[in-house]
Amino acid sequence: MLVLLAVLALGLSAGALVAEGAVLVPFWRSLQPESFLAWYRQHAMLLLRFFGPLEIVAASLAVVAALVSWLGDEPASGLLAISAVLAVLVLAMFPLYFQRANASFVGATIATTEVGVELRRWSIWHWVRVVLAIAAFAVAVVAARKGMTA
Repeated sequence: MLVLLAVLALGLSAGALVAEGAVLVPFWRSLQPESFLAWYRQHAMLLLRFFGPLEIVAASLAVVAALVSWLGDEPASGLLAISAVLAVLVLAMFPLYFQRANASFVGATIATTEVGVELRRWSIWHWVRVVLAIAAFAVAVVAARKGMTA
């Protein structure tokens, strides 16, 4: 049951990140810098309250599922460990890059002439995060299937 909860959370997290990259990022990039900064300042807390818990829960469930599987010497424990590492990497990207970039948007401390360049950089980092999230989900699905057939 724990593995299935991890799979569900990882899938929701990956899907939400795909939606952010496919919907919000192009919208942001279509705005004038001043309009984007105003929009981001107004909605940043909402984004954080949505994505923060979702990514934390997904990574936490993946780690706990991997530990329980490993302690139980289950055949899928290696795959669950890989999924957990990938999920933790998704989470780790926030303090590594996104926290600083997002703060520069919220505080409008970034020069308006640099917003386009930073959004391009943000998008690249984001799609790396999406790939990691999808990989974490896919590996967890394989692990769950392996656990069901064992």
